[in-house]
Amino acid sequence: MPQISALGLDIGRKRIGVAGCDRTGLIATGLTTIERKSFTDDLAKFQQLVAEREVEILIVGLPYSMDGTLGYQAKQVQKLARSYAKALNLPLEYVDERLTSFQAEELLKAENRSPSRNKNLIDRKAAAIILQQWLDERRKRQ
Repeated sequence: MPQISALGLDIGRKRIGVAGCDRTGLIATGLTTIERKSFTDDLAKFQQLVAEREVEILIVGLPYSMDGTLGYQAKQVQKLARSYAKALNLPLEYVDERLTSFQAEELLKAENRSPSRNKNLIDRKAAAIILQQWLDERRKRQ
C-alpha cells in the first residue's frame, strides 16, 4: 500500500482539532488544537503543519444530522474546509463525524479525565477518530 501523509480536522465553532498519521497510513494521532482566531491566522498554523509533515490530503469531519442530512453547521464546515484545501493546494475528503466527540469524551472518561476540563483534548481525539476512520476505509479499498 502506498504511503500517505494526511491531516485530519475536527472543525468546531471555537476550536479545530488536528490529527496526523504515520507515513504508513496505519495510525492516526491527535497533534494539536487550534483556537480559532481568523482564517489567516488559522491558515498560517495549517501551512506550518502541512510543510513539516509533508501533508498530501486533508480529511475533514462532516457533522451530518442524525437523519443523515447536511444541516447548517455541516455546510459551514464544508465552506471553511474548501477554503483551507484551496489555500493549501491539497485535495479534500470528508468523513461522517457523527458521535466522534462523544467517542472522544468516552475515551477521556475511561482515562479518569474530566471532559469539561479537557475541551482541547476532546477536539484532538475527535480529529484522530475522524482520520482513523478514513485510514481504515482507505485500507479496505486497496
